[in-house]
Amino acid sequence: MQFENTLTINAPVDEVFAYLARPENLPRWNYALDTTEQTSPGPIGVGTTYRQTRHLPRPAEEHFRVTEYDPPGLLTVDGDFGPFSGTATYRLTAVDRHTTRLVNSVHLTASGALKAVAALAGPRIKHAVARNLDVLKDILETR
Repeated sequence: MQFENTLTINAPVDEVFAYLARPENLPRWNYALDTTEQTSPGPIGVGTTYRQTRHLPRPAEEHFRVTEYDPPGLLTVDGDFGPFSGTATYRLTAVDRHTTRLVNSVHLTASGALKAVAALAGPRIKHAVARNLDVLKDILETR
């Protein structure tokens, strides 16, 4: 399953990237998550690992790692997301000094019985991710 969401945020690209590059912020804008914490030492960069807990679609513990980190334009994480494994990429572009275009590309893989469900759930998951990104936008625009 693959999808993409694009939005414009009225905040400078450096600020948007700095907020995104702190995965500990995820539970503030992703309604399905409870906690996200770094599990490897040092500052964030390629190879940094994280553990997070979620309550939707069911309680779970997940692990992911940063696979691309190029401030202020690119952040990619790879790991477990709900019942899927996959990759989430955030590409940021400065529209002007105070505006950022964010493109979030998601590629999720299901295994076993979830493969049949994944095709049907794709549009709902894309919509849920878009709602989360709208919350992110609101947070960044009211800071």
